[in-house]
Amino acid sequence: MTPDPLLAELIERTHAAIPDQAHMSVAPEEGALLTFLVRLLGARRIVEVGTFTGYSSLCLARGLPADGSLITFDVSAEWTELAREFWVRDGVADRIELRLGDALETLRALPAEPHLDLAFIDADKPGYVGYWEELVPRLRPGGLLLVDNTLFSGQVIDEDPGPKPAAVRAFNEHARRDERVELVMLPIADGLTAARRLAPGERASRGPWNEGPR
Repeated sequence: MTPDPLLAELIERTHAAIPDQAHMSVAPEEGALLTFLVRLLGARRIVEVGTFTGYSSLCLARGLPADGSLITFDVSAEWTELAREFWVRDGVADRIELRLGDALETLRALPAEPHLDLAFIDADKPGYVGYWEELVPRLRPGGLLLVDNTLFSGQVIDEDPGPKPAAVRAFNEHARRDERVELVMLPIADGLTAARRLAPGERASRGPWNEGPR
């Protein structure tokens, strides 16, 4: 799909400023899905791990109500400066709080009780399991956890994957066996896993993808 002019400009500016890492932005169709899911869920409190130049943050924030909030974590002040510019231009900057630093440490500073409506992970692949473990307990029942790049260009099924696809494959297996959620993997962009936090006593519907221990 074709993004709107502001998002298209953000893609262009990202490619111009950081050509070797520009592929780290979410695809336009995935960005549109993020906005749709935020609105569908009626989310008001969102956490994102991995800001980059702000494309996904902008899409998530667009779905929030005026009093909603998004906390997004990253380690790069340079890349997120571009993000801040586009958040302001889109009129969503007042809904977004950027926290720079180690994501696990900053996640652990969040309230421990279930309070998040939605979370999105799109950061360093070896860190996925750790981020998952910090976020699942903080999701309210019915809350949604989205994880990007879980197909990793198909490399997750290679016999001898490299370190990053191997980390994603290990995460996929970890998530599949987690009985606190029910999940599906969507074949959109580079693979998007969507996990819904179960309520106490609720059992997941299980299929070939998420068949785990009972």
